[in-house]
Amino acid sequence: MISHYSDTAVGALGNANQVLGFLTLAFSIISSATGVVVAQFLGANKHDKMNQIYTFSVFFNLALSIFICAVVTIFSRSLLSFMHIPAVMMDDANKYMKIVGCFLFTDAAVQVFSQIFNCNGKTSIGMIIFFCMNIINIAGNYIFLYGPLSYLDLGAVGVAITTSTSSVIGLIAAFICFKKIIGGKISLKFLKPFPKDILVQLIKLGLPSAGENISYNISQICITIFVNMLGPVSITAKIYCNILCNFSIVYSNAVAGATSIITGHSVGSNDYDFAYKRVLKSLAGAMFVSMLIASANWLLSPYTLRLFTADASIIALGQKIMLVALCLELGRTSNLVIIRSMRAAGDVVFPTALGIGSMWGISVIFAWILGIHFKLGLPGIWAAMATDEIFRGIVVFIRWQTGKWRGRNVVKTAS
Repeated sequence: MISHYSDTAVGALGNANQVLGFLTLAFSIISSATGVVVAQFLGANKHDKMNQIYTFSVFFNLALSIFICAVVTIFSRSLLSFMHIPAVMMDDANKYMKIVGCFLFTDAAVQVFSQIFNCNGKTSIGMIIFFCMNIINIAGNYIFLYGPLSYLDLGAVGVAITTSTSSVIGLIAAFICFKKIIGGKISLKFLKPFPKDILVQLIKLGLPSAGENISYNISQICITIFVNMLGPVSITAKIYCNILCNFSIVYSNAVAGATSIITGHSVGSNDYDFAYKRVLKSLAGAMFVSMLIASANWLLSPYTLRLFTADASIIALGQKIMLVALCLELGRTSNLVIIRSMRAAGDVVFPTALGIGSMWGISVIFAWILGIHFKLGLPGIWAAMATDEIFRGIVVFIRWQTGKWRGRNVVKTAS
């Protein structure tokens, strides 16, 4: 919808979302750890501390999000300038980022509730909530860009208002479902006395788990800077290709999430053999489907890219990227399925260390060497990212086979 409104606005919102995505990673420190702890406690049939874990996770993320909201609102233009965003995109990106940034606290809370739903086996709740949020988003975007309020010519501001509104509605819905369906309680009384053991456990698990994501997003910011150096055509092509590539990981990401829940429950009950076999079966299925979708993505790219733009140079560049993306999906699928299950089993330090080393040692360095130094442009940058994903995929597969993730469950050490 934005692409038909303005290619410039696409680049502006893409850069703004890159920055916002990085800052909101701080929320995953606790939310991801909450998923691991809740899954393993449920697997071990220990329900006595659930409400305390729920309360602490929600309040911690809300407090953190208030600080991040302030940072985004005050320093939005400076953060975007650091990204070397073209001047023609700056105003739209800045306005969008300030408005959406004020409501990041909703994302922080929804992340925690989503983990709670999933680990309790109620994955459909999150799906329905996010589906409704997207419907609100689409309808709102239409109203501001092409519908009754299009005469206001708000553009990126209208999209920001819609995004924020859908997030607030999503949070309200998530809280109601948490109370009515999960039967959970959130109250300050659960924080008296202060649960130091839970804090230590969540941070111990959360920091390394979030560390990989933080490293990935910082590396992506650096790569985005390289892309911005290539000009508007490459910036816009990257955003469109990322949208298409997301279809390739939909299935593998869903399988990775479901498998991690099963792994957490199995490890909580000390059934390591079942977890080991389940992950390998999930990986085989996810690899087949994701490669099938990636192949279709490449073959259909001459037509799907035209849904976004009529610019021949963007379409030609996008087709090259979708071909390289075939290799990228090989590694990414393996990383999604195995690493999320490693985290669920309590093996969180190794994938973080591997990720930091590989992302920077391969992805970022070779993105500059191939894309900028050797002037291969966006295809060279994509090839560097594919090499990084494949390398990490091979390493984590070997680690899962060797069983070094076993014996790291958290329930036995939690009080």
